[in-house]
Amino acid sequence: MNRRPVHHAVYDTLADWETGHTTAWLARAGYEIRTVGPSPAKDPVISTGGLRIQPDDALADVRPEDSSLLILPGADLWDTGDDLAPYARKAREFLDAGVPVAAICGATAGLAREGLLDGRRHTGAAPFYLAATGYAGGEGYLDTDAVTDGGLITAGPTEPVALAREVFGLLGVYEGEVLDAWYRLFHDSDAEAYAVLEKAGQG
Repeated sequence: MNRRPVHHAVYDTLADWETGHTTAWLARAGYEIRTVGPSPAKDPVISTGGLRIQPDDALADVRPEDSSLLILPGADLWDTGDDLAPYARKAREFLDAGVPVAAICGATAGLAREGLLDGRRHTGAAPFYLAATGYAGGEGYLDTDAVTDGGLITAGPTEPVALAREVFGLLGVYEGEVLDAWYRLFHDSDAEAYAVLEKAGQG
């Protein structure tokens, strides 16, 4: 099946553990994962874990019509200035074009500052964390692991597996019993779930 790539934002201090489940299993499902850096020159970035990442694309060159999904991981930079604001603006561009966006941890605060959580159900690290952005969407906050509202997925910093679950469901990578089994295996270490995946050819 010919699928448009998934675009994964990369920037200094990105929390590299937050999106690994998502990208690994999307790649296994046949999606090309393209990393998107902030620099037009596609300069390397360094993750919180010390990984040096050479971006495939520059943010300014990424178009929603060429993508299946934009993934925004957390990073210290989301909370220390406006360096990552262009990624939030790109998320607006994607959502306006009907292309999904998945944000976790600090990236949810970036979307809040951009006004993208106003009027949408969402989650994040904590209500007070998002409230500190001054956003107007507090009534839509849900105290849960991850939330999908239309084309926007949000998750708290401790929920990389739930983020992946929501992405897989939204893109139709896994559904129903298989999606539930995948989540139970990787979130709950439920060994019985492996049998369901193996039967479905996903083990």
